Amino acid sequence: MDRKNEAVAMDLLLEDFDPTAVVAEPLPTVVTSNVNCDLIGKFAEDLKGSLEKPMVLGRNVHTTCLAVTEPEANDEFTGDKDAYMASVLARYRKTLVERTKHHLGYPYNLDFDYGALTQLQHFSINNLGDPFIESNYGVHSRQFEVGVLDWFARLWEIEKSDYWGYITNCGTEGNLHGVLVGREVFPDGILYASRESHYSIFKAARMYRMECAKVDCLISGEIDCKDFRAKLVLNKDKPAIINVNIGTTVKGAVDDLDLVIQTLEECGFKQDRFYIHCDGALFGLMMPFVKRAPKVTFKKPIGSVSVSGHKFVGCPMPCGVQITRLEHINALSRNVEYLASRDATIMGSRNGHAPIFLWYTLNKKGYKGFQKEVQKCLRNAHYLKDRLRDAGISAMLNELSSTVVFERPKDEEFVRRWQLACQGNIAHVVVMPSVNIDKLDDFLNELVEKRSTWYKDEKVQPPCIAADVGTENCACGQHK
Repeated sequence: MDRKNEAVAMDLLLEDFDPTAVVAEPLPTVVTSNVNCDLIGKFAEDLKGSLEKPMVLGRNVHTTCLAVTEPEANDEFTGDKDAYMASVLARYRKTLVERTKHHLGYPYNLDFDYGALTQLQHFSINNLGDPFIESNYGVHSRQFEVGVLDWFARLWEIEKSDYWGYITNCGTEGNLHGVLVGREVFPDGILYASRESHYSIFKAARMYRMECAKVDCLISGEIDCKDFRAKLVLNKDKPAIINVNIGTTVKGAVDDLDLVIQTLEECGFKQDRFYIHCDGALFGLMMPFVKRAPKVTFKKPIGSVSVSGHKFVGCPMPCGVQITRLEHINALSRNVEYLASRDATIMGSRNGHAPIFLWYTLNKKGYKGFQKEVQKCLRNAHYLKDRLRDAGISAMLNELSSTVVFERPKDEEFVRRWQLACQGNIAHVVVMPSVNIDKLDDFLNELVEKRSTWYKDEKVQPPCIAADVGTENCACGQHK
């Protein structure tokens, strides 16, 4: 096929093939409160509160999936297959650009540039085994990984000789590891976690067959230490393994670590009878740079801290950081002859590219760079909250958070367009470094315009969300 015909073939492919075209389909399946929990997994029980309002599941990807097809016999000569795949990827890139413009509900920093690292994409970099002990597999990035871990160890105030950690594949893996270390230290311990903890905490309890006590929350989403105390007293004969949230998933609430420790001590739990894991998925990296914020530090009697790398840091692949005390890790660690290394991680093979991306960003931004980004996020979050309230929309913002909670939009298409995370009658926007005032204004203007049509009939009124955000933050007809 000559160049002219190749160009014509490419034009035809681009004209006729559109992998991003919207397929006509009914609205996503609605899961109602009388659903059989076994059908959607036991985690439905953890979401019981949100199931009081019908849960809308995402659409079935089988309606839009891109099939894998076998190459034709002459494809190597004609290049048709390469042209087809190039067109698919070009269209997909356009989709990513558009979706990034309307991304507000999930805590991912989409503002990054790792062009300098493209030279490494041709290598299979695998950090299998212990980060601190080389294995026989030589294509690894441990030198970057340990450099990143040392940076976080300084941030959370623990000496190099006293900690152990690794770069995880996501925040959930960090939580699974933190809870597992607690379980190995105290095999008969009870796991305590607030009801607004990330679902991975309750997943860990099921995976490890742990007894789990769910603790009530304050209206802010923070753990209710009065209820925590009551549950501790009921189980004084067993050690306590506690998950402390450094920013809850939905409301961005920060549990009072000092009060949790005080409550444990007042209930007779000495430091040799409790283990605290701090889930800092998003805010674990933000809080050190917030004035007057309480400190998360290993100078306090905590056992581990985890944070996501693809959230505030900004990374093109999911990853995270997990750090625990070296004294605890021997309970998990096993020598593996096949690797010529030791292993105490959850996964076997580990992404060796992720530590390089994290190392690159930490070097580029440093503490001062993160401090500026944190201040920008908090400032923009207050702007969003104030504009929502000025528009007569119920909204709440916790003092130490960049997560703005507001009434759930009535139209699910609007929710999907802006990729909002919802629970019951509330939704939230997580203001990240990649979210600027212009994007917030676009969102607000569209929300106000849509709302005028949703509630033009006086018989249909915005929901009251006082139970979720407090009467002082609710702008419904009763609480204005």
